[in-house]
Amino acid sequence: MSGASSTRIGRIIRRLRQERGLSQQALATRLGISASYLNLIEHDQRGVTAALLIKFTRALDVSIETLSGTEEQKVEAQLREALSDPELGADMEGAAHEVTTVAAQPNVARAILALHQAYRAARHDAEGMALPGGRRLILPHEEVRRIHDERMNYFPELEKVAESVRDDMAHALGFASGPTLPQSEVNHAVASRLRQQHGVVVQVLPSGDVLRRYDPALRQLVLSDLLPRESRGFQLAFQLMQFEAREAIDKVLRQEVPSTREARVFLEIGLTNYAAAALLMPYLSFLEMATACRYDIEVLSLRFGVSYQQAAQRLASLQRPGARGIPIFFVRTDPAGNITKSFSSCGFPVPRQGNPCPQWNACTAFTTPGAIRTQVVAFTTGQTFLSVARSQVGAVTQWGEPRPMQNVVVGCDITRAGEVVYADRLNLEAKPTPIGISCHLCDWKDCRSRAFPPVAHRLTPDVNQKIMRPIPFEGP
Repeated sequence: MSGASSTRIGRIIRRLRQERGLSQQALATRLGISASYLNLIEHDQRGVTAALLIKFTRALDVSIETLSGTEEQKVEAQLREALSDPELGADMEGAAHEVTTVAAQPNVARAILALHQAYRAARHDAEGMALPGGRRLILPHEEVRRIHDERMNYFPELEKVAESVRDDMAHALGFASGPTLPQSEVNHAVASRLRQQHGVVVQVLPSGDVLRRYDPALRQLVLSDLLPRESRGFQLAFQLMQFEAREAIDKVLRQEVPSTREARVFLEIGLTNYAAAALLMPYLSFLEMATACRYDIEVLSLRFGVSYQQAAQRLASLQRPGARGIPIFFVRTDPAGNITKSFSSCGFPVPRQGNPCPQWNACTAFTTPGAIRTQVVAFTTGQTFLSVARSQVGAVTQWGEPRPMQNVVVGCDITRAGEVVYADRLNLEAKPTPIGISCHLCDWKDCRSRAFPPVAHRLTPDVNQKIMRPIPFEGP
C-alpha cells in the first residue's frame, strides 16, 4: 500500500474503529477473528494479510486508500508545516520521529493545529486585518476548508435532497426519473421550478460586476449577461438549492457550529454550491460516466453541460460509502501562487501557508493557457501522485481590464493513475518530478527553483564558490 512505510496500519484501524463507535469485540465479530488477535493488529504486533485487508475495508466501509494512511500522512504534513512556521522560531531538525508520534494521537494533533491556526489569526488581527465584530479564533476560509476535508468533501444530506429535486423536475416534464432527465432540459427545469414552486422570476441583464443578485422582497433573480451558459445554469441551481436544501444545509451548520458569522456564511455558500453541483451532476450517473470515460474532465463537462472546473470539483466529492470513485484532490491557484480553493480525499498535502512548489504544474501550467498538462510528482515522504493541471482565462467586463487567470488541478495517488485517461501517455515508471509542500519544508537538495532554505538543514554558503542551486545546504 502507498505510504505503508511511514504509517502503521494498526493505529489507522484503531482510529477508524473508534470513530464508528465499535468495540474491539464488535469489529472482530464482523471480521471473523478473535478480539485478542484484533488487539495485536491494532498495536502493530501482527501483520494484515491481503484477504483480511479486504475484510477491513468492508467491515469499516472504507477504501484501500484510507487504510494506506492518507489521513495520518495528511495530519503529519500539516503538523510539519505548522511547527516549521518561521515565526515560531522552532528548530525542527531531526524531529521527524516526534512529529510522527504526535500525528498518531489525533486529538493532540488537532489541538496543536487549532492552536497554530488561532496564532495565525491573532497575528493577522494584530497586523490590522481584524474583521468587524471582534477577533477571530481561526481564519474563516481555513475553518471551512477543514470541515470539507474532515468529511472528505462528501455530504450525503445534500446528495439526497439533490436527487429528490431532480426526480421531481423529471416527473414534471414527463421523464421517468432524475437520471433520465436530459441535460439539455435541466436549466429550463430549474428555472421553471424556481418560478412555479418559489415564485422567483429570473432575468438576464447587464449588472456591472455582480454575477448573481437575488432580491427576497421582489422574488427576483438577476443573472449577469456576461455569464457563459454553463455558469448561468449553475447559478440557477444555486438559487434553487438555497430553497430546497435549506433544512439539510442548516443541519450541517448546526453540527459544525462555525466559530464566526463569516465562517458560517462561507460554509453556507460552499454547501449550497455542493448541492447545486449534485443537482446538475447526479452522483451515480456522474460516477458511472466518469468511470466509463476514465475521468476525462472535458468529456464530463460536455456530457453534463457544466464548466471544466465544475466537473473537476465534482470528481473530488465522489466518496459515497459503497459507491466510491477514485480519491481525488482538487486545487485552484492564481498566478501569484495563492491557493484559492482545495479539497483532498487522497492524502495530497495541500499547502496551508505560503505558496505551492514552483516545479508543480499547479504553477507551471499558467504558461500554456487552455492546455491540459500532466505530471507525476513525488514528495520527500515517498508520496507520489498523478497531477493534471489546466490554466483558464476568465472574462473581462470592459476593455483594458486584465483578464483573470486561474489554474485548476486535480490528481490521485499514483497507485490509481492507471484508471485515469491522463496517465496513458506518461511513463509511470520514470523518475517523478520532486516537489515539496513549501520551500521551508522541502528536503529536495538538487532543486534549482528553491526560493527559501529548508528550516531543518544547516546552510553552507561559500564565498569562493557558486553552484547551480540557489541555496546551498547540508543534507542527503
